Amino acid sequence: MVIPSEYIPEQSEKENQVGDSGIIVLNRPKALNALNLSMVQKIYPILKEWESSKKLVIIEGAGEKAFCAGGDIKAIVLDKRANTLGAEFFRKEYTLNYLIGTYNKPYIAIINGITMGGGVGLSIHGKYRVATEKTLFAMPETAIGLFPDVGGSYFLSRLKGKLGVYLGLTGHRLKGIDVLLAGIATHFVPSEKLADLKHDLLALQNTGIIEDILNKYQPKLNHEFSLAPHMSKIENYFSAPSVEEIIERLKKDNSEWAQKTIGILLQMSPSSLKIAKKAIDEANGKSLAECLEIEYRLACSALEEGSDFYEGVRALLIDKDQKPVWKPSSLAYVTDEYINKQFARLPAEKELKLCASKL
Repeated sequence: MVIPSEYIPEQSEKENQVGDSGIIVLNRPKALNALNLSMVQKIYPILKEWESSKKLVIIEGAGEKAFCAGGDIKAIVLDKRANTLGAEFFRKEYTLNYLIGTYNKPYIAIINGITMGGGVGLSIHGKYRVATEKTLFAMPETAIGLFPDVGGSYFLSRLKGKLGVYLGLTGHRLKGIDVLLAGIATHFVPSEKLADLKHDLLALQNTGIIEDILNKYQPKLNHEFSLAPHMSKIENYFSAPSVEEIIERLKKDNSEWAQKTIGILLQMSPSSLKIAKKAIDEANGKSLAECLEIEYRLACSALEEGSDFYEGVRALLIDKDQKPVWKPSSLAYVTDEYINKQFARLPAEKELKLCASKL
């Protein structure tokens, strides 16, 4: 979900220091705290500084509606320098994702409200992710001609069974406690308890008891995962070797769920579906750095003129006609040669090299 850049307030994030703890607040509530280049450039050095000076870091979103609804992709597409600006944004965003994933101090993301795309990248790689009943999680990139990025291939490949492939291809939304049951959040705390939780976290002297504090605020859970009735089918159908075979297996199932899932898949960019599946399938044995480096190649390919990415953003976010014209128009025309080309290495000077990256 992306918000127009004209809604950007002057201060898009703010950092607070409470004793030897740090708090980052994503401060674009009218824009559902959508992440832009300016925010990334400010958050990274703060986190680097705090890694050596703070005992823990909390990140949260301003307002009640969203933690972070995604990257401000519309602003990139509308910019005359879309290719250059987009490459810079993705490079710095993924470098920030990697820092979070390798952070050596406790990093606690309070994912209250909408958490999609870039917002997932700011939270999922940290040690603690606290969901509430207001959390709404999704990786909806295949609907705009992109793919689950910000380390999406890394974490989706590590969810139970083929749940990650299903979430990455369909953009299915998980709400509230489902975000914990799916293995995306590490804890669930009612939103009315967040102020008390933060108070206790900021007051603690020993970071070794963070887990105890989070557990104290988590109510006793007796809920079934909303996708539990479909998990065996997800495992069976989404373990197919190709997107075409996934759809064929779904077609043999006459259930309402299967038919609805087919309808969703057929709305997505065919190229994005194949790219996303390959990225997730191949990510399981790779490090976070390797996954982000591959995703950067894919992102740069998506920024090439005439790609489905521009058409998807146009149809869903600019003109809002909801009628993207994908090229190629169907899975049958998306060749292995085309997909492999998207994964090809960039010229050496353009590659994302995370272990040595600096913003």
